[in-house]
Amino acid sequence: MPIEHDVWFTEDAGEFLARTGDHLAQEPVTGTVVTTIAQRIRETGRGGLVHCWFAVVTGPDGAITGIAMRTAPFAPYPVYLLAMPDDAVAALAAAVLERGEDVGGATGLRPAADLFAAAIADATGRSVANGLHHRLFELGTLVDPRPVPGRLRPVRPDEAELALAWVQRFFADADEQAGRPAGHDGEAAAFGIDDVQRKLAEDVLWFWEDAEGRVVHLIGANPPAYGVSRIGPVSTPKEERGRGWAGAAVAEVSRLLRERGDRVILFTDQANPTSNALYQALGYEPVVDTVRIDIG
Repeated sequence: MPIEHDVWFTEDAGEFLARTGDHLAQEPVTGTVVTTIAQRIRETGRGGLVHCWFAVVTGPDGAITGIAMRTAPFAPYPVYLLAMPDDAVAALAAAVLERGEDVGGATGLRPAADLFAAAIADATGRSVANGLHHRLFELGTLVDPRPVPGRLRPVRPDEAELALAWVQRFFADADEQAGRPAGHDGEAAAFGIDDVQRKLAEDVLWFWEDAEGRVVHLIGANPPAYGVSRIGPVSTPKEERGRGWAGAAVAEVSRLLRERGDRVILFTDQANPTSNALYQALGYEPVVDTVRIDIG
């Protein structure tokens, strides 16, 4: 017999974190996307987000059984789900539809995201199409890559526009390497100069420059949430690939984050075997798979 679940919604990130903080702290690695976005919205506001809500699913005893949010800044504004039982997924889907939401996509941890998308599609007479597949990795024992010339340095404030161009190129290159059309999921268009400025203020954006001082690689991270820091983006232009810049930069940033006491994680695109091999060679170990699903 299905277990009864209640679903609570809020548009207040601070209220959401106050209610779920202890729960999120128990699984800070798999909850990384929710915690970093919720903390950012709590501190800086929702900005121009079309949708901005958080949901908490609870069982009969009041214990949290699932967490979701809708904060994506790009169409079709997918709902992001953390792990939850099938009954909790069904309750969440029914509650979202009861709110009158037009849901065009789902993303997050598998299989919850898959089940949610299927439930929405079934209830609205639509179909689902799987898009992006990612894998979350956590750093185990850091394995130093082969040494390369140059050094890691912070991106300077006067390089904000340059850094933005590198990030935009990162998204385009990721689509090309995976055989997808450029701008596949709208995330690139949603990332702008304000996001670069925020990362500069948080001291989580770096260039790797070679021995001659040429910038050859860009790497970023997110501020820690519950003791976990997430690396990304990691971008090397085509003409500089195969020279060890990415491995050196990821290793150096991983070391910096770990030395301050953080657990270090990153996501990889499962359609890009090169990056997956690189990170595993550095000591990153798989944790969980995520998916982006379109509903149409």
